[in-house]
Amino acid sequence: MSGTLYGIGLGPGDPELMTLKAHRLISSAEVIAYPAPDSGESFARSIASASIPADAREIPIIVPMRVDRFPAQEIYDKAAGEIAEVLASGQDVVTLCEGDPFFYGSFMYLFERLSDRFDIEIVPGVTSLTACAAQLQRPLTSRNDVLTVIPGPLPDEDIRQKINEAQAVAIMKVGRHLARLKALLGDMNLLDRAGYVERASLSEQKVHRLIDLETDTAPYFSMILIYKGEEAWTLPPSYSS
Repeated sequence: MSGTLYGIGLGPGDPELMTLKAHRLISSAEVIAYPAPDSGESFARSIASASIPADAREIPIIVPMRVDRFPAQEIYDKAAGEIAEVLASGQDVVTLCEGDPFFYGSFMYLFERLSDRFDIEIVPGVTSLTACAAQLQRPLTSRNDVLTVIPGPLPDEDIRQKINEAQAVAIMKVGRHLARLKALLGDMNLLDRAGYVERASLSEQKVHRLIDLETDTAPYFSMILIYKGEEAWTLPPSYSS
């Protein structure tokens, strides 16, 4: 019989935010796969490192860190082929994924390639969306409010339209788009309703009201949360980080 492929959501970065099921599967794994940059440490592996057995076989999926669009098809084609060989031999493969596998998670590209041939189990993880809201100390949304998740690289007019149609907004993948997004939200008179979080749950985490943020650069793992619905939710006057 073929092995099972597990897509493990690790949460936003703090190892204590991994689920008990994720910890159990990782700590008993014989084969572990994870995304990794072409230089430096794998963020996914670093989250789970204390749980990985010393004798586990590791399959790093090298994804070059580039400005242009990834994932490149050939990278996940190659990784899926290597993982398929392991599964076909009868071994399970535990694949690590930051956040949640099906919320902008890299695991979805393996699922797309392997789900028609092998059993796959998804283990959900704490998303960056909920982690950032927790650190911002303001609820995301409620009642009949519409929550819209917007990728930061979208054009200004697309972002403006989506914000106008929503009561709660999360702008992800802020990174190098921070200055442009701040200018757009300023033009929409939303800076005082916008909160900013980078590297949520990690020791280097930063939390600010966007209007108080003095820099125009941000890491990839950053998010802007906006609430403009009917609830009387406001941001704290200041943050300690």
